[in-house]
This record gives sequence, structure tokens and C-alpha cells, in this order.
Amino acid sequence: MNTMVKLMVLNRVLIAGVICLLVVGCKGESPTTGNDGDDDGGSEEPTLTTSEFKMGADLSYLNQILDHGGSYQDSGSVEDPYKIFSEYGTEVARFRLWHDPEWTANLYEGSNNPIYNGLVDVTTSIQRAKAQGMEVTLDFHYSDTWADPEQQRIPDAWREVRDLGTLKDSVYKYTKQTLQHLNQQGLMPKYVQIGNETNCGLLYSNVPDGFPALNVCDDNWQNAGEVIKSGIEAVREVSANSDVDTKIILHVAQPENVQWWFDNITGAGDVSDFDIIGISYYTAWSEVPLGKISDRISNFRNRFNKDVMIVETAYPWTLENADDYNNIFGQNSLVEGYEATKKGQRDFMIKLTQEVIDGGGTGIMYWEPGWITSNMKDKWGTGSSWENNTFFDFEGNVHIGIDYLSHDYDFEDN
Repeated sequence: MNTMVKLMVLNRVLIAGVICLLVVGCKGESPTTGNDGDDDGGSEEPTLTTSEFKMGADLSYLNQILDHGGSYQDSGSVEDPYKIFSEYGTEVARFRLWHDPEWTANLYEGSNNPIYNGLVDVTTSIQRAKAQGMEVTLDFHYSDTWADPEQQRIPDAWREVRDLGTLKDSVYKYTKQTLQHLNQQGLMPKYVQIGNETNCGLLYSNVPDGFPALNVCDDNWQNAGEVIKSGIEAVREVSANSDVDTKIILHVAQPENVQWWFDNITGAGDVSDFDIIGISYYTAWSEVPLGKISDRISNFRNRFNKDVMIVETAYPWTLENADDYNNIFGQNSLVEGYEATKKGQRDFMIKLTQEVIDGGGTGIMYWEPGWITSNMKDKWGTGSSWENNTFFDFEGNVHIGIDYLSHDYDFEDN
């Protein structure tokens, strides 16, 4: 489905953007409301402070990259990448969790290979992040593989489910047992996502006959809401017995879809007990201009009375390749005034972050800024299709793009 490069190099970010445009109305209007979300609702914005606004980064690939020849440097010296991210201002490390991703071990020759992005690997990641002083976002995909606007494949372990009650119980128990495991080790996440880019719902792809219908693009809001609430219930119960007051994020790709989706999930889906609206914002697949992000965020805050974060975004610092794995972001991702240079990446991220602040948003998380080239494999290639969006040059040296994390932002008027 990748019209820019070979089909095999598609990863979940490209799928998210393309399908968002095709399936769930990314062309400015929400599919059901016709309101593009620019109305600010007339309410005052909150007064934020630097300490209340969270700078985050998705670091889900770091362990796998380190295991397969990747090396990170700061000022010419090899360093622990978790330390680099923390020292340069990352306050929240985000990690995706797949139910049983055995396929990640099978990508490599030999036996006894680690399984990546499963509970054991994610536990290690959280330990390493917390050891560097970072808080954590745990992103439940509720799948054995990528979950995004095109696909939300049910885990193989749940293929025998045939009724909504059993599915709700499966989601509840899995979520609760995962968080209890982490909480017992002092690793309770600060933020938990109930699903990843759930534009058309969750747990609706590759389903057998009789599996509960959860595709909200087919109007199954009530069923999807019931399953989401079962995950939320599990988070609340574990958090109540933890030192961490965990905040719950619901996540949709691209700001064009937010109002439509949350109108329906809080209405027909009857989901109200969550804390944060999480948004993916990728310029290659969104028609919302950079300068309109603050308006959108302000509208979402006022309409739904929830905090708002951008939980995925990225921008290229070059259009070159470091390996034979074709890059996902090319010329189509560039915004006028922000070249594909290290300075251009930094300046774009400064502008976007200030937009989030100006709209009253409470955080921004960059997607996979450590996905440098290495001998790491995914389903589509070896190396990285994202190395031109990282905060490291092709030799693994941290560069100035990362400096947006510590920029002196203007909170005074918000």
C-alpha cells in the first residue's frame, strides 16, 4: 500500500496516515459532524508551567537496536541511549506492548532469540527508563503486532472468543495482570493507552465468525465502548493500589478525526472515564496546517473537558538514506519554511511544541527518535526506514534536532 516505495517497507506509521485519509475522513471534516474543530469554544486556556508540560519520546526499538549492532554517541563517546534521552530533556518514555509477538524473535536466524515489545522486553525498557528518571507511557496495542487505523488484529490467544462478555473479561484480565506485574516491581506507568490509533476501533481485523463486532467505522460504538471501559476499569483498580496516579489516554491518528471519534465514543460508546485525548500528528498525512494545531487542541479541550497530548509525531532532518531500507518520510512530509536539515527538524519541533502549549495541551511525544540504522529487522526490512527522522546522524551521534526538548518555551500567555 506504500505508493512511495516498495510494499514491503510499509510500517505502521505510513499505514496510519494513508488509511486515515481513505477511511476515516481526514480531509478536514469529521465523517459525521462536518465540523473541522477550529472553533475554540470561547473558553479561557489554562495556565501551564514548564513542569506540568511533558516532553516524551517513544523508545520502543532501543533494546532491539542495541542487541543488533546499533550504537549511540554523545560528543563522540558511546553512551546509553536511555541516558542520552533523559539528559537532553525527555521526561516520559513511551513503549508499545504487544500481546504475544513471537514473530519478532523469528525474524532472526538461530534459536532462543529475544521477543521484542512483549512484556519481558517492555519490563526491561521501563526499568531502564525509570533508572534514568523518566516517567513511562505504556501503549497497549491489544494485538500480537502493529495496531493502527488500517488494522487492529486480534491476538491469537483470543481467537476462540465468540461473545462480548468473554472479550471484555479477556481485555480486563490481560490489562490488570500486566499492570500488577509492573506495579509489584515499582514500575507502574504514569500513562496508559487503551489502544493505539483506534480510528476504526480495536480488535476488529482477522476476526473469526461470531467474534464481537468492534469496528466503529461500521458504527459498532457501543461494543467498542464496552471493551474500552473494561481496560479502563483494570487500570483504575491497579492504580488505586499503587503509588502512581496513572492517567488514561485514548489515542486517534490525525487531528482531523478527533472530534468525530470522541463525540461518538463518549456518546454512543458511553466512555467518559479517561483523562487524556492522545493524537498522532504527521504532516505527510494531515491537512491540518502546523499553525492551526493550537486551535484544534483548544477546541478539543473545551469540547470534551479533557487534557490533550500529541503522543506521536516526527519530522525529517535529511532526505538521504543510511541503508538499503527505503525511508518512509520524503519530500511529501516537509512543511514550507522547515527544510530537511537538523536545524529544520529542531525548528519544526519547537514550533509544533509551542502550538501545543498555546492550545492548552499538556505534552508532546516524538515517535521512535532512536530508530537508527543497525542490523535490526522488522517485517519489511533490515536497518531503519526512519533514520532520517531520528535525533542521531548516520554515525549514531546525537544532533541538534533533540534540542527542542530543552527549548525555553513561552507559557506566560496560556
